[in-house]
Amino acid sequence: MTLLVNPRMAATEAPPVMEARRWLQGAVFPADRPLINVSQAAPVDPPPLALRQAIADAALTDDAAHLYGPVLGLPALRAEIASQWSASYGGTITPDQVAITQGCNQAFTAVMSTLAGAGDEVMLPTPWYFNHKMWLDMQGVTTLPLETGPDLLPDAARAASLITDRTRAIVLVSPNNPGGVEYPAATLAAFRDLCRDRGLALIVDETYRDFDSRTGRPHDLFTDADWSDTLIQLYSFSKAYRLTGHRVGAIVASAARLAEVEKFLDTVAICPSQLGQIAALWGMRNLSQWVAGERDEILRRRAAMTSGFAALTGWKLLGCGAYFAYVEHPFDMASDQLCKRLVHEASLLMLPGTMFQPEGSAAGKRQIRIAFANVDAAGIAELFRRLAAFKP
Repeated sequence: MTLLVNPRMAATEAPPVMEARRWLQGAVFPADRPLINVSQAAPVDPPPLALRQAIADAALTDDAAHLYGPVLGLPALRAEIASQWSASYGGTITPDQVAITQGCNQAFTAVMSTLAGAGDEVMLPTPWYFNHKMWLDMQGVTTLPLETGPDLLPDAARAASLITDRTRAIVLVSPNNPGGVEYPAATLAAFRDLCRDRGLALIVDETYRDFDSRTGRPHDLFTDADWSDTLIQLYSFSKAYRLTGHRVGAIVASAARLAEVEKFLDTVAICPSQLGQIAALWGMRNLSQWVAGERDEILRRRAAMTSGFAALTGWKLLGCGAYFAYVEHPFDMASDQLCKRLVHEASLLMLPGTMFQPEGSAAGKRQIRIAFANVDAAGIAELFRRLAAFKP
């Protein structure tokens, strides 16, 4: 019997992280060379004990934690985000401009569902976050690739030349996944001005904002009194508080936009996880110092990656920040072939640039993403020993 599949779904690539995991089938890792998995950007440790206790207490004592909640999220969490974001970004954000979602991926799909449909266009800088591209493909929305060049920074003037009458939005991720680069405030402001001038939405995904190496606010977008006419911000609680399994994300946008988002969320999830939201709120109120320590550790690992690639012959570090190093390899083979060989010959699992670039991209064949956040100093040192020893 022929399997009936929506043609857009059939044409969408398989989830890259799941595809990479299938490379492990049949692989044998020697006792003295265990697998180092740098393929996925997600914490592997549970939340701190105090946060787990708060979740347990809510599960046992708060009956409402087990019921449907408001579609756009718990009012207390929305208010906390509005208050803390207003202070940290130096602008004015109100609770009705905040919505809670089942993770940041759902935040993206909800926002995009209000903006673009089949036949429309959305611009993504390359290398792109593959789940963004996958959602656009599923919906029949055309992806406009915006090449970023050797510094991995998008250019607003170049973007302006690609906009057509079907373009609906530009999506930026900073600190970037997969590139690791932190977009300068001036870059984000230039894109805001471009989008406002051309009547587009600017979506800024700041999933990794808690691990930005810069002090102070990373941009001035929210200091603009009219920010909500153009800007939509996305955020995730998964990384800062290790809440990946609880699926808690956020959208900051105009109240009018969120009224449309509510239609999508009510249809696909009804409401976000109550326990996850309770955990996120408790974390925001009690774990600022703990998160600062997590950031410090990530910055130490970033420094180790930067110095390691500086000493590694032939490899080129294109970007490094938050959870990621994005590199160019020196070998005469495509990165997807190389990454499969590294599993068996070096016990390293990482993702090839072919997963982050348009099909057939020459740049993608030379690039690799390394998600180093879950590898300690000893593991990073071992990773470089294996890369230095690898001879194809």
